[in-house]
Amino acid sequence: MNEQFPIIGKEEYARLKKRVKELEERVSITNTFYQNSLDAAILLQEDLKIVEVNQAAVQLFEENEETLLRKSILDFLSLVPKEIYNHQRSQLKANGQHVDELLLTLGNSKVKHVQYIGINVVKPKHDLMIIRDISFSREMEREQAITSHMFSDVFKRAVDGIVFFNKDGIIVDVNPSFTKSLNTTKEKIIGRKLEEMVPSDFHYKLCKQWKHLMEMGIAKGELPFKMGDTQCIFEFSTSSNIHNGLYMSIMRDITEKKEMEVKIKKNEQLFADLFEGALDAIVLWDHSFRIVKANEAACRLFECTYEELLTKKLDDFVYKKDEHYKSIFNRLNQSDGIRAETLFLMPNGQMKLIEFTSRSHSIDGYNMTILRNVSEQRQMEKELRESEQKFRRIFEGSLDGFILWTDNYQIVDINHNGTKILELEKKDCLGKKFNQLLGNKIEGFREIKRHLGALRQKGHDHGNLSITLINKRKKHIEFSTKLNILKGLNLTIFRDVTERLEMQEQLRKSDTLNVVGELAAGIAHEIRNPMTALKGFIQLLQSSVKEDHSMYFNVITSELQRIESIITEFLVLAKPQAVHYLKKDIVQIMKETLELLHAQAMMHNVQFQTIFYRDIPKIYCEPNQLKQVFINIIKNAIEAMPKGGVITVTIQKYINHTIRISIRDEGSGISKERLKKLGEPFYTTKERGTGLGLMVSYKIIEEHSGLIEVESEVGDGTVFHIILPIRERESNHP
Repeated sequence: MNEQFPIIGKEEYARLKKRVKELEERVSITNTFYQNSLDAAILLQEDLKIVEVNQAAVQLFEENEETLLRKSILDFLSLVPKEIYNHQRSQLKANGQHVDELLLTLGNSKVKHVQYIGINVVKPKHDLMIIRDISFSREMEREQAITSHMFSDVFKRAVDGIVFFNKDGIIVDVNPSFTKSLNTTKEKIIGRKLEEMVPSDFHYKLCKQWKHLMEMGIAKGELPFKMGDTQCIFEFSTSSNIHNGLYMSIMRDITEKKEMEVKIKKNEQLFADLFEGALDAIVLWDHSFRIVKANEAACRLFECTYEELLTKKLDDFVYKKDEHYKSIFNRLNQSDGIRAETLFLMPNGQMKLIEFTSRSHSIDGYNMTILRNVSEQRQMEKELRESEQKFRRIFEGSLDGFILWTDNYQIVDINHNGTKILELEKKDCLGKKFNQLLGNKIEGFREIKRHLGALRQKGHDHGNLSITLINKRKKHIEFSTKLNILKGLNLTIFRDVTERLEMQEQLRKSDTLNVVGELAAGIAHEIRNPMTALKGFIQLLQSSVKEDHSMYFNVITSELQRIESIITEFLVLAKPQAVHYLKKDIVQIMKETLELLHAQAMMHNVQFQTIFYRDIPKIYCEPNQLKQVFINIIKNAIEAMPKGGVITVTIQKYINHTIRISIRDEGSGISKERLKKLGEPFYTTKERGTGLGLMVSYKIIEEHSGLIEVESEVGDGTVFHIILPIRERESNHP
């Protein structure tokens, strides 16, 4: 027992008791200081949990003590990056204490800028933070920095000049605007006295202003400043002790203003001259409409003397003070200036439509109105509008195309039918050259060039040309142009005559076919009878002649068969055939045709390539006639390739409920001039051809309500497109 608790004497006990009492008093004093300190104090555990706070901390964090003791200091450091706070903690551990700043985010989302001192020697594994709120001082510093920056920015950017000078009148600083006015640099001005820059003739004025500045602390006025060859007049306002005990003078360059005042005086005289000499009537009137001044043109307009005008009010001449008049007056009151028209009744009873411009308080507080008689002008404008409307109705309603173009050939307008004929949008035509729009091919360009030359000579001309549309389709148009229907504007009227020309061509072919048909009917019957006799006797001779003349008999028989085939084709043209149409597979018909021609193709080193699309429907047709068409076209294709090649046959569904059969060869092609004549009677490109094969083919396809289209380029082969309709039932055919 004595080993654990050593016995001490009375004196030592009394000393220790006294020491404990002193320590308790010091703890009490420290605690009182701790609780009543103006700075917040918090005690943190090693895990940064708050274990003790003073009253100032409660006020700083704006939470009660009980709530704070349940939180960690990290709960208030959401705006502080973790790396920064860890660095501060490491400094505290290393040095025993650390002074720094933090941003605290309170529970009510308020943010406070604080400065703290951290101490880690108060209690083992505890840190003491003494915190002071410096938000206000930092805000003041920020505002002071902003104010200083703004002053510096205003100083540099101010439109007016700013000059700082000391009590001796020596310039210590100037802004760029002041140096710019005097066309010099800052370095050349700083250090100079004010009196050195003010011309000597104005030193008396400078002294007077300086005295006023010393007495009153402020001075205002005007002074000229000179630097080299540049002299400016400044309007200034000077204050004392504005910045570091210096004087600041704001200098506004009024050199131009002074020059303007001189000009204004001249302009006033000029205004007086213009007022009296103006062609338009000018009237000055007061708030009660009383005329106080008028020029000579106003006297002529109102048809009374100057003295009579001054006795009248402006609204005395207004014909009707109706709602229109009231709205004009209200607009003038609201906007201080208007432009309008109304009827005026003159003293002699004459009515005039007057256009006027009014401004309130325009000259010397009076209202000014400028008036012009527009009666005749408005009548002319009305007639012009009516004329334009008539022209526009004709322009837009015409069945022909209308183009308006300038002397530079630029198109300024085109009507609806014009764009329809050209198959273009209006926006695609406007602004383009007239000669380029219509003369888009060499032959078209030549015709347009001839047309423009004739226009220059006669002022009008007409012509015909072919144009190629964007979709490569050709159209034939006839046109007529008249120059200068309006000043600088020319009019071209054009119409699409493609259908008419095609109809004429069809009529021509039809007439030819009729003639050929009548001729064929006569010739065929006249030739067939002797042909029958010839064939019979040739067969008798062939059997009775003993010598071998088979080669001659074969030639005679072949030629007779050729004559017979020509006669048969004649009879097809002679009159409509009674044909029974059946629903047949066009692909099968083509396959049978190619099988028939296979041997002939092999002899000419020609191969067939077929492309038959799926789901090709059956059509109503006369299969033998279609075979004849296919044979005619494919034989022509074989003969067009003397060195051999490939004939491609394609069958597919086509637009508008039709089927298209395409037969393509690799021959030498057909020129555009010859393409136009294909299908005409007796026209052929072959040495021994009659031209009847294609003519018969065209007729057969026409009777099937179809058509034949041919595409060909010289050197690139030819394609025959046979287009036949798909019918749900048999139609009536001839």
